[in-house]
Amino acid sequence: MKEEAILIKKGEQKSEVKRPGKLYRLIVKSPHIEAIITELEPHAESRWFKHDGEEMHLLLEGHMEYTVGEKSYNLNEGDTLWHSSSLKHRARNRGNEKVIYMTVGTPPTFMWSMI
Repeated sequence: MKEEAILIKKGEQKSEVKRPGKLYRLIVKSPHIEAIITELEPHAESRWFKHDGEEMHLLLEGHMEYTVGEKSYNLNEGDTLWHSSSLKHRARNRGNEKVIYMTVGTPPTFMWSMI
């Protein structure tokens, strides 16, 4: 990173990937880190992931279940969950409202797995 800071305005994502009931927006990516905002429609869930690194999820809107390994966590707005990405993991919206959450991962291995 050569600049002192980079401001990314709402809607200026680098790329996005749509799947039925899911939208992944890549906001920031460097050789060391990436940040993704995900929207899950009611009753949608991600596929299972397992890859190198670690990640942190911050729930911005709604209520969701996030499973890491064999344990499930119920997250409410403002909750944060950290885990090793080498454990199988997935997100699930069990409610009737859209869920929006941000994932920050290092190293940046998530978005390439969506292709």
